Amino acid sequence: MFKIHRHQKPHPGQGRTVRFEGRDLGGPVSFFLVDAEPGRGSSLHMHPYSETWIVRKGEAEFTVGGDKTRAYAGDIVVAVANVPHRFENIGAERLELVCIHPCDTIMQQNL
Repeated sequence: MFKIHRHQKPHPGQGRTVRFEGRDLGGPVSFFLVDAEPGRGSSLHMHPYSETWIVRKGEAEFTVGGDKTRAYAGDIVVAVANVPHRFENIGAERLELVCIHPCDTIMQQNL
């Protein structure tokens, strides 16, 4: 047996990022499918588990604790648990990321 979450086009003025929590369909993993304009990104936050980012398109700067790095399409970046982190689209094109949360719900503390 399977369950499916169908893609829905965003309404005018609505962001393009999709938030999925595994518990909604009985899965153990949650994620964000990020589609961000240049200059946009997440605010500083942290989780009680590690977060894995997969860069699908574009260029991003990741801040984890006091460290920064750039990542490009095809790169994978991991932030350890309980360390403040964020990302920002520093490229000229849209940024597409998959942000994987190894939990059936997203537990995030915004800082």
